[in-house]
Amino acid sequence: MPERSNVYPLRREPPAKPTSPTHPEPLRSAPPEPLWRDVLGRRLRALRLDQDRTLAEIAGRAGISPQYLSEIERGRKEPSSEMIAALAGALGTTLTRLTEQVSSDLRRQQAARVSRASGPVMLSLAA
Repeated sequence: MPERSNVYPLRREPPAKPTSPTHPEPLRSAPPEPLWRDVLGRRLRALRLDQDRTLAEIAGRAGISPQYLSEIERGRKEPSSEMIAALAGALGTTLTRLTEQVSSDLRRQQAARVSRASGPVMLSLAA
């Protein structure tokens, strides 16, 4: 009997929008949590652009192709820890500092998600 394997998508699909019998409109659901590779890619691109460096320069210093670096920056590829360390070095930072920056970005995005999910806020002004 052949073995069956489970395949799990790397991107989470948003949950189906439930409807209420009394309210025909779908209920709002919180946006999906960002993926590490997306946040890492945006941080790597920001660091590279802050230094006015090209994909080819950083890729050459890290020992990868510019095409692969572009895919990492766009969140399409999940680089190994060794590759992340090489990219950090090519960008003149450490793996620890890069991880702290990505973690900080994730915390900011999480805080924004929570504040958006809480709904509108009404303020009253004293006359």
